Amino acid sequence: MSNDEDFAAAYREHYWAVSRYVARRLDGRNGEVEEVVAEVFTVAWRRRADLPAVPLPWLYGVARNCLANAVRGYGRRRRLVDRLGNDEAAHGRQVEVGPEAAAPGDWVHEALARLSPADQEVLRLTAWEELGVDEVAVVLGCGARAAAMRLHRARRRLRAEIDRRAVLGGAGC
Repeated sequence: MSNDEDFAAAYREHYWAVSRYVARRLDGRNGEVEEVVAEVFTVAWRRRADLPAVPLPWLYGVARNCLANAVRGYGRRRRLVDRLGNDEAAHGRQVEVGPEAAAPGDWVHEALARLSPADQEVLRLTAWEELGVDEVAVVLGCGARAAAMRLHRARRRLRAEIDRRAVLGGAGC
């Protein structure tokens, strides 16, 4: 197959997986998902000669970099809006959510949110994207042993966070 055909096959086969990967990480900023996914496949098109035989982990690695750029851009825009005094609180659009609005399992997401971004990513890659350690290593740009160690440590820290929450009486488990 030519590089163009390889790219077309990767796009057809993995577009939705990459979209889900990006959407889960942008959590609520759905307007940016399509932009980031388009950027991922733009990079993949430019580097179509570099597409590996199993492109999904490589595409996740590209998506990870594109997400980092998007998050930096979002932060810059947010700081600009804050400096202009045009934030949501100033216009009374802040909504308070009552305790009954908590979805089942929110305590897991809260425990995950208290971990470092690196721990969150390795756990999400294995749980949400269902990648094996070798594939996680490709996404993270490290060796399989390093990826396995990162995963082990992240799982241990998540368990400690869940246990800490249970001791404090806040867990729903």
